[in-house]
Amino acid sequence: MSGSTLPTRRLGALEVSAQGLGCMGMSEFYGQGDDTESIATIHRALDLGVTLLDTADMYGPFVNEELVGRAIADRRDRVVLATKFGIVRDPDDPSKRGVRGDAEYVRSAAEASLRRLGVDHIDLYYQHRVDPDTPIEETVGALAALVEQGKIRHIGLSEASAATIRRAHAVHPITAVQTEWSLWSRDIETEIVPTCRELGIGVVPYSPLGRGFLTGRFTAKSDFAEGDYRQTLQPRFAGENLDRNLAIVDALRALAEKKGVTAGQLALAWVQSRGDDVVPIPGTKRRKYLEENVAAVALELSTEDIEAIEAAVPADAVAGNRYPDAGMSLVNG
Repeated sequence: MSGSTLPTRRLGALEVSAQGLGCMGMSEFYGQGDDTESIATIHRALDLGVTLLDTADMYGPFVNEELVGRAIADRRDRVVLATKFGIVRDPDDPSKRGVRGDAEYVRSAAEASLRRLGVDHIDLYYQHRVDPDTPIEETVGALAALVEQGKIRHIGLSEASAATIRRAHAVHPITAVQTEWSLWSRDIETEIVPTCRELGIGVVPYSPLGRGFLTGRFTAKSDFAEGDYRQTLQPRFAGENLDRNLAIVDALRALAEKKGVTAGQLALAWVQSRGDDVVPIPGTKRRKYLEENVAAVALELSTEDIEAIEAAVPADAVAGNRYPDAGMSLVNG
């Protein structure tokens, strides 16, 4: 696939490519990284017309922003740069985590991200998880001050409830809500998506490929590399849940073969078909998979295609929660 320009979509007032690139796995969670290949993947994404790059301070921890910063240093004008704050990790023990959204923390986190990224502004700055101990009005007020100072351009929320989104939007316009949305994670369709549409907020689905599972590349737990958190922390990849979920992917793969595409491309096209205000950010650290993902933007699905996909992967058929209990407690906050 040669250099090209992807169609664009709008997240609130922000125009971005119809598909973004999630950079998290380049530094952590999915096995050993390769910075050289990761930077090449980011450069290839930009050449293919991807403009939205997504990172967070907690990825690495801290080093993913530095990696993205190095990759875009000589091409900043081609990037809509998104990062996140709010999940606090202990530098001495990264497994320890907390959540903060107080004004002082918002300011210090933004300054630290700007330094690591090597930029003078962040295009889209998300609260990664809602702080249950800080009113959302305080958090968004601090973000609004950063907008006034020119340090961030747009405000986002991640894994926020419909009620929180409304309260936040009343303080300052929210541009995007990032949340998990895929064929096997559809809980946001009841309240969160309709609320975003009512308020003119874009939706950015992360893990649109079900943490890679919907690609069909994994058939057993042993397929995951050493250090891959899917082996230990993901209920959907455990025991009987894994067996049940593999059957779902088999059905999706059979449909994809009929259309001459991969299961992952079909799953991505389904997410993209949810609306022109939806911009998925599939993550990858390899050019090969990036090109496969970007090709899915051009995949048009008929009504019959969508019905067949949703019959193959019924919303209530997926076994296991998205996260362990501790992680689920911070979802839709």
